[in-house]
Amino acid sequence: MGIVVTGATGALGRLVVDELLATVPAAGIAAVVRDKEKAAALAERGVEIRLGDYDRPETLEGAFRSGDRVLFVSGSEVGRRVAQHTAVIAAAKAAGVAQLAYTGILGGPDADFDLADEHRATERLILESGVPHTFLRNGWYTENYTANLGPVLEHGTVVGNAGDGRIAAASRADYAAAAAAVLTGEGHLGTAYELSGDTAWSLAEYAAELSRQTGRTITYTELTPEAHLSVLVGAGLPEAFARILVDVDDAIGRGRLAGTGGDLARLAGRPSTPLADSVATALAGR
Repeated sequence: MGIVVTGATGALGRLVVDELLATVPAAGIAAVVRDKEKAAALAERGVEIRLGDYDRPETLEGAFRSGDRVLFVSGSEVGRRVAQHTAVIAAAKAAGVAQLAYTGILGGPDADFDLADEHRATERLILESGVPHTFLRNGWYTENYTANLGPVLEHGTVVGNAGDGRIAAASRADYAAAAAAVLTGEGHLGTAYELSGDTAWSLAEYAAELSRQTGRTITYTELTPEAHLSVLVGAGLPEAFARILVDVDDAIGRGRLAGTGGDLARLAGRPSTPLADSVATALAGR
């Protein structure tokens, strides 16, 4: 039996491995990756590397072992994830894993926006498979905003169509700490956790925090959904993905990402990272 992290070289997966290595011997951790070369740093730390590609079901046959506790990090390719996830679930069931912890989205079956569609479908597939599971319903990552500060600082504005809706975002490191706790702890099977930050904030408040820390005037500009879509496409995003982001803003405006139930802090064993700290980290890294 070991602890397995899929997508282990991705933004979330590698943070989970870091968390695990703080308390679990490297020999007890396996990383499932598509590209072995990208996992060289993990191999050097003693983590077992297993090749597995969500798009190639045959490669997943050796990704899991009987009794493994698996963090199943959802795929990032919107529109392709149901087929990809079906392959992962089938491989996990065939191997006889002891736990499949899936990173879904806040709200689970009640999430009524486009980005949630594939997550809802995946949860249904996991339930139907009978694989022992835990649902980690991740809220929004603060990095979804702070990783793209260039245009905001250049133009002096945050744009969106979220109105005064609030976002209970947290850092990826917060979600990673919660995932690691579920993988190493007991009593989590059959449980769904609604994971979100301790404090919800609006995009106007985000802009105000940027202003405070940069000493510049940065505003929030509310756009119509159509105008926001035009801005995103003009910035180079594929239209299909831009439409999903516009729809997420609509969901934010309806309060769908505002919940602050406290599951994240309880699992991580510490408060979620404040917005001010995430902004400071992002500005220092520029």
